[in-house]
Amino acid sequence: MILRASVLLSILALTGCDEPLTLAQVCEETPGFCSDLNKDSHCKNERSEVILNRYREYKDPTDENKYQLLKGFESYNQCITLAAKIEHIKLKSKTTSRIEGQLTSIKEMTRLYQDTKNTNHPGLLYYHWSRNNEQSALTKLLALENHESVTKSAEMQFYLASYYIKFDDEKTIDLLYKTLELNKQGQDPNPEVYTSLISLFYKHDKFKHAYIFSKVAQSAGIENIDLLPIEHQLMSDGKNLGALDNLAQQTYEQIQNGEFVSPREF
Repeated sequence: MILRASVLLSILALTGCDEPLTLAQVCEETPGFCSDLNKDSHCKNERSEVILNRYREYKDPTDENKYQLLKGFESYNQCITLAAKIEHIKLKSKTTSRIEGQLTSIKEMTRLYQDTKNTNHPGLLYYHWSRNNEQSALTKLLALENHESVTKSAEMQFYLASYYIKFDDEKTIDLLYKTLELNKQGQDPNPEVYTSLISLFYKHDKFKHAYIFSKVAQSAGIENIDLLPIEHQLMSDGKNLGALDNLAQQTYEQIQNGEFVSPREF
């Protein structure tokens, strides 16, 4: 649902106050943005996102537009790589088209990395470091840690948390909380925000915190959350799980409404 909404918003952004630009119109104006992707129904949303972002980057090749296109191609690549492994018995052309889309995504991601080698865009810097292990990109990213482009971005706060989690648990928790604070109404945070908080709180014997975010994660539809050891620990300490359940529900609703505030203590 979120991806579909982002595709629609992308279309509206391309056309301003005019009639929304359709995928058919983009493909007619710039057929090359569509012809080298898969032709079947697999990865439909990811394909649509890529086509619109290709058009946007073509019209305005800023680092931000390159970043959005890079993310789109990465999601498309992950989807189409799986689809390419599914051989269509009757129509070999469908399998071939998926492989073509996979190769296109690899080629385009390589191009975008080359085009942005000297970037100062925080998202691109994170990708250069996390995907290509470019330490110079990490150095530049950390220098921007207190810049507004990072401090006011939920995505960037989460990216920084993924770096600090290796050696600074307290700072990681602060960054994950900030990620939730910046979450916009109706959006779902990256599931790793919740699983990371649960793991860190459990590691430091913060069982109430671990329980609350386990319940929040379950409310968010995240599966395989093991509550039993946390519940046993809390019950052995005589804690009231009902009260914690209510607090977890309130926390979940605050996050969904874009109203979460980092707590000092539960």
